[in-house]
Amino acid sequence: MSGVQAVDRTDVVLAVEGVLVAFGGVTALDAVSFEVPEGQVCGVIGPNGAGKTTLFDVVSGLRGPSGGRVRVAGEDVTGVSPVKRARAGLRRTFQRTQVFGRLTVADNVLAALDWHGGGGGLMADLAGLPARRRLDRERRVRVAEVLELCGLADLRDAYAAALPVGQRRLVELARAIADRPRLLLLDEPTSGLDADQTVRLRAVVRALDTTVLLVEHDMGFVMDTCDRLVVLDLGRVIATGTPAEIRDDPVVRAAYLG
Repeated sequence: MSGVQAVDRTDVVLAVEGVLVAFGGVTALDAVSFEVPEGQVCGVIGPNGAGKTTLFDVVSGLRGPSGGRVRVAGEDVTGVSPVKRARAGLRRTFQRTQVFGRLTVADNVLAALDWHGGGGGLMADLAGLPARRRLDRERRVRVAEVLELCGLADLRDAYAAALPVGQRRLVELARAIADRPRLLLLDEPTSGLDADQTVRLRAVVRALDTTVLLVEHDMGFVMDTCDRLVVLDLGRVIATGTPAEIRDDPVVRAAYLG
């Protein structure tokens, strides 16, 4: 449906409220507003230059907006650092894969769990106290679960740098979901994936017990995966709705889908 549509505010995980980003005389985002309820998979689509990556940068805290606010689970995080947003449950993947090449696949995922601490600190680590051993077992169980979900179990001992781009992207996804994020941002997640990996990715996204915001150019993947879509064009929201509504929207067809 054309224009910005409100949704039920109950359990809204992400609220983007009138976000404005300007670079000199260029307006990258112009009063962008939308909401994503808990558990929903929401896709952001639009032509190149529409402002999708800038929007992700604002939501994740890599860029401050010129105006407007971003709320996560009701909390205004507009001025909060990316690290604090991550520790509050926001995770993001990027267009270019970012893995720890010298670590194994399993250790890449394990690294995402280390910030919680060691169940007693450094002395517990050195002494191998029961609390530390228990936490370590729990982490490794979680790593095994995530690798199985992402189809990476057979590659757990492979070094990430040796993997092709599609598998590295799945490693990045596994690392992003290991800590059970409240809000997951996926930036062009199918880039570099083959057909089987794309099917796997869709299954993982749909199986997650979390709220997902994704940017993607593969319209088949978007239409099959997302519950709701936000369409950007020249920095403005021109439509929101279900995939079926967006597919049939004449404004969207004129601006993007053809």
